[in-house]
Amino acid sequence: MKAFQLARVDTQYDMHLQAWLNHSVTATKEQGKKQVPVYKNFKEFFDYEKQIKEVHNPIKNRLTPKQRRMAEIAKKVNSERGRLS
Repeated sequence: MKAFQLARVDTQYDMHLQAWLNHSVTATKEQGKKQVPVYKNFKEFFDYEKQIKEVHNPIKNRLTPKQRRMAEIAKKVNSERGRLS
């Protein structure tokens, strides 16, 4: 039953994401006295080729300096725990 409920949460998430994207794609900005679309074409909204390249060639060091520092601290803590055992 829990798996079914979790699957429903995932479905709800997808539905809300779709609603958010529908709102985003219809967004406009004011240019002078008229409203113009924020995205002039679909590629500005979602670059499919860029996403595919990212999957095939992921950028390995995407961590911010703060995340890198936190990872170093976690590594030290974990290595100290191993010595105590």
